[in-house]
Amino acid sequence: MTKIIPLSAVAALLVLGACNKSNEPEVLDTNPDPMANQIANAAPVELPPAVTDSGIYRCKDNSVVYVDFLGDKTSANVRTSKDGTPTQVKAGPEGGTMTGGNGFSVSGTGKTIQIAVNGGAAQSCTR
Repeated sequence: MTKIIPLSAVAALLVLGACNKSNEPEVLDTNPDPMANQIANAAPVELPPAVTDSGIYRCKDNSVVYVDFLGDKTSANVRTSKDGTPTQVKAGPEGGTMTGGNGFSVSGTGKTIQIAVNGGAAQSCTR
């Protein structure tokens, strides 16, 4: 009698486990995404280039300029103060003079660059 109860419990569990067996998972979507079609058909997003080199440059007139050179090798961000708003400068071909708004231009990379700020004359600046 004591062996019948555990065996009947195991048999009942096997029978219940075999009920409603389906190979497809059951997915309940009670809250569909209203923008699913727009997201699926959206154009790919292009990320901005990463900063590859940053430098603090002291210029001939004793001013300090902060330059972040970007990974596309044709653009940089220039700031005239440490926490200032950056001005982006861009060049056509790689290695050309990068120009941007407010009369900014940068040529060269590395330890010594030529830079013009706010439409002024270009001057040599070093790290």
